[in-house]
Amino acid sequence: MITLAIAAVVILYLIFVYNGLVKARQVKEEAWSGIDVQLKRRADLIPNLIETVKGYAAHEKGTLEEVVALRNKAQALPVGDVAGRAAAEGMLSQALGKLFALAEAYPDLKANQNFSELQQSLESIENEVQMARRYYNGAARDLNVKVESFPSNLIAGPFGFTKAAFFEITNEADRTVPVVKF
Repeated sequence: MITLAIAAVVILYLIFVYNGLVKARQVKEEAWSGIDVQLKRRADLIPNLIETVKGYAAHEKGTLEEVVALRNKAQALPVGDVAGRAAAEGMLSQALGKLFALAEAYPDLKANQNFSELQQSLESIENEVQMARRYYNGAARDLNVKVESFPSNLIAGPFGFTKAAFFEITNEADRTVPVVKF
């Protein structure tokens, strides 16, 4: 009787740990979906931005082509490739920064209402991406803790639960503190 009770407790515990791992994996996948949605919104906004800038800065073709190429590269990566998407999106963010720097050289472009609205929309989306990234990284952290912690790691391995990659900044230039001069 006691052996049966111990076996029942062990089985219930294994079920509890397994379900916790499944829940953590699902939260991580939901969080990644949130990032993916925001990145798609940003990618959809970029062609409108490029078309607006083209009319004002036709001779800045290299910058425009770079943004388009990086957007296409980011869109071509598999949805589940977190590290690849993080790298590609980081490069795209840098190229967009160059694009917005062009506006400083073109007062008419800077004053264009359509460009201004697109810039504000992109800024809003960037903030959403940042929030989604924080949520995803928290979910990935929680899953990774469960996958690596004892005794759940005894269940995680045999059932195919693996660590999740973090959505991180891969460009060291993005980590540097800007120099402010007055």
